Amino acid sequence: MSKLEDRVNEILGIPTADKIKDLPTKEVKPPVPRTEDKNKADVDNDYKYSRENYYNLIEKGQEAIEGILDIAREGQHPRAYEVAGQLISQVATTVDKLQDLQKKLKDLKDLPKTASPQIKNALFVGSTAELQKMLKNKDEVNESKNITPEEKDISDKWFKLY
Repeated sequence: MSKLEDRVNEILGIPTADKIKDLPTKEVKPPVPRTEDKNKADVDNDYKYSRENYYNLIEKGQEAIEGILDIAREGQHPRAYEVAGQLISQVATTVDKLQDLQKKLKDLKDLPKTASPQIKNALFVGSTAELQKMLKNKDEVNESKNITPEEKDISDKWFKLY
């Protein structure tokens, strides 16, 4: 470097190459690589990937909180404490999302066990007169009968199933 650059660096407080070696270094953690297991279902792989991302976000948020709290303590400015509070809130929200992820995975895994082929909601499509006529002949129409989508039945006229 030239004398001019050395002088400007000295005035601005920028360390020279000799002093850079003496500065403390911070250990940087590498991001968690995405690993996909071909033997597991997509749900499991997505869960694992989402979980790793939430953990990374929480760790980064905690580092950011520590940094902003240091700045807030040094500056004693209310805005810095407000930002720290917002960061704490965001990290807490991320922790809640991590817990929700656990619940969603449990619900997804329990779904095939609790799923039922029975129809829970039926919607009547027709006029009031047709409905009254159907209700009068309720015993005839309400015969228990399994109807597959391929089969045609008179009751298809009365109900549209969802």
